[in-house]
Amino acid sequence: MFGLVVTFLIIGLIAAVLGFGGIAGASFGMAKIIFFIALVLLLISIIFGTMRRPL
Repeated sequence: MFGLVVTFLIIGLIAAVLGFGGIAGASFGMAKIIFFIALVLLLISIIFGTMRRPL
């Protein structure tokens, strides 16, 4: 998922440099959404991973 974030950020940066404001904004928005989804899934995975280990 973080690979998708980096891809959308690169597309957004290239589009911003070339002057395509709408595409750049959409790409940055998608990168932000995917980043937060990946972050939430990572936190859930860490929480459930620590709960499964016996003390």
